Amino acid sequence: VQLQASGGGLVQAGGSLRLSCVASGIRFSRSRMAWYRQAPGKQRELVARMDRGGSKDYAEFGKGRFTVSRDNAKNTVYLQMNSLKPEDTAIYYCNSYDTYYFQEYWGQGTQVTVSS
Repeated sequence: VQLQASGGGLVQAGGSLRLSCVASGIRFSRSRMAWYRQAPGKQRELVARMDRGGSKDYAEFGKGRFTVSRDNAKNTVYLQMNSLKPEDTAIYYCNSYDTYYFQEYWGQGTQVTVSS
């Protein structure tokens, strides 16, 4: 199983980034896919998630700025982040959860740094 996240980087406040996570070894189309983040000294928190039926949930801080999407044909989940703020600086992790087999996996994370 591998969840390969990419797309992080350094961006100025107000800018945008698009994260991608390519999954292999999982039942992608049957998995709930999510993005979490962890800032230094803080707990990991949910950013957004999308279930296999297309329903989406967002953390309050991401509503109106972040958009999660998925392409089942490419086994890829995306996170479009707009109007980025310095407080969005964190390592962003891809997560999958197979609700039938109760299997959860994490990717290695991608660093997002937003400068003021």
